[in-house]
Amino acid sequence: MIDRRVLLSTAAGLAAGWFSFSGKARAEKAAGKFAVEKTPEEWKRQLTPAQYHILREEGTEPAFSSPLNNEHRKGTFACAGCDQALFASETKFESGTGWPSFYDHLPNAVGTTTDRSYFMVRTAVHCSRCGGHLGHVFNDGPKPTGLRYCMDGLALNFKPATPSAS
Repeated sequence: MIDRRVLLSTAAGLAAGWFSFSGKARAEKAAGKFAVEKTPEEWKRQLTPAQYHILREEGTEPAFSSPLNNEHRKGTFACAGCDQALFASETKFESGTGWPSFYDHLPNAVGTTTDRSYFMVRTAVHCSRCGGHLGHVFNDGPKPTGLRYCMDGLALNFKPATPSAS
């Protein structure tokens, strides 16, 4: 029979571990020198609270909540933090996961780190220019890369392609 105190202390330890793997500890992984660096106060003035939570605190948005899920025009998806072009619309695909998904990124646009939060090991994706958290990449995407860059829509801005003059 399990002692009640052992059960409660184990549950408390697991809860403490859960919280230590999330939040602030996660946000430090993409730390480093980036071309665009701002104080938290500067980021908070520029971004909405939800964008700040995602880009600067490695949060996420609810699945199926982003209007970018239904964005099918030609153009570029850029970082909402620094406006760096990240993904070409030609690489976007319908993953059914509820977040905008891409099978490849533009050259030198993103970096990755290991995310060990929530009792999982995942690969987090961040903007190479400002370090903003964008989402995660998984090995279950379509050809030609086999990757699925599962991005938070609030971390991105869509820029439609400009029609060429004939």
